[in-house]
Amino acid sequence: MVKDLSKLQTKDGIISALAFDQRGALKKMMAKHQADEPTTEQIEALKTLVSEELTKYSSSILLDPEYGLPASRARDEQCGLLLAYEKTGYDTSSTSRLPDCLVEWSVKRLKEEGADGIKFLLYYDVDGDQYVNLQKHAYIERLGSECQAESLPFFLEILSYDETIEDNTSVEFAKVKPRKVNEAMKVFSDERFKVDVLKVEIPVNMNFVEGYGTGEVVYSKEEAAEYFRQQEASTNLPYIYLSAGVSTKLFQDTLVFAHEAGAKFNGVLCGRATWAGVVPVYIEQGEEAAREWLRTVGRENIEGLNAVLSRTANPWVVI
Repeated sequence: MVKDLSKLQTKDGIISALAFDQRGALKKMMAKHQADEPTTEQIEALKTLVSEELTKYSSSILLDPEYGLPASRARDEQCGLLLAYEKTGYDTSSTSRLPDCLVEWSVKRLKEEGADGIKFLLYYDVDGDQYVNLQKHAYIERLGSECQAESLPFFLEILSYDETIEDNTSVEFAKVKPRKVNEAMKVFSDERFKVDVLKVEIPVNMNFVEGYGTGEVVYSKEEAAEYFRQQEASTNLPYIYLSAGVSTKLFQDTLVFAHEAGAKFNGVLCGRATWAGVVPVYIEQGEEAAREWLRTVGRENIEGLNAVLSRTANPWVVI
C-alpha cells in the first residue's frame, strides 16, 4: 500500500518535483566558474535562491540536509519537501558502489526537519556481483522499514550501471541500459523493500535513438518505444523520471516520446534541466542577476515542463 503522497503532488495527483539535492556535482559545476573552492555559504545561498523563486511552480522540492535546510525553510508554503538520506558520490576504488546513509541523520531526524518524504539513491547493476547485490537488498529493506516506522513515503532513486563498463554515456552501455533499468525496477518493486515511489532513468539513452541524437543509432524509434512499454510493465508502483542532466528540450521531448509509447509515469523529479543555467550567472554576476534568471529562464523551464507533464503524466491517487 503506497503511503499518502498528497503533500508532494499537484492537486491533480502529478509529482512535479524540483531536484536540488546535488552536492558533489554542484561543487564541480560551481568550481568551473571560480578559482576558489565553493564555500558552504555560497552553496546554501544558491539553493535558497532557487527554492525561493522556483518552488512557486513545483509540487515539491528535493533537498539535502547538508546544504539544503535553509532552502527548505525558504520554499513556498504549498510546496512539499523531500529530503535526501544518502551520502553524495560513491567509492571509486571498486565496482561495488555500496550505499551509505548520512551518518548523523535518521528518518526520524529528517522528519523533524519537516520532510514529507525521504529519497535515497542506489547504484545498482542487476547483473553484478550477487553478494554485493545481496548487501544492497538488505540495506534498502532497512531503509524501507525505517520510513514505514515514521509513516513517510520512501522514494528510491535507482541509477543503473554495469560493473564492466566505465562510461555510462557510451554506445556499449546504451545497448545494455534497457535491461539494467527495467530489471532493477522489477527487483525493488517487491513489497519487502517498502518503496513507495521509484525515481528512475529513461530506459534508453535518447542520444542514440533514431531521429533524436547526432551520433550512432543504437535503437530505432520502435525499439525505443518497446523498451518504454517494458518499463511500464516492470512495476506496479508509481514511478517518476529523473532528468540526468540532459537539456530542457530533450527531457521534454523524451516525456512526450514516453507517453506516446505507452509509459504511464506519474511525474518527474527534475533538477539540472531546470536550474543548471543559473550557476554561472550566480557566480559571475551575483545574486540579483541570478534571481532575474530564475524569474525568467528558470520559470520558463519549469512551466514548460509542467505543461508537458499535464499532457503526458498520469495522476497517482491513493484510494
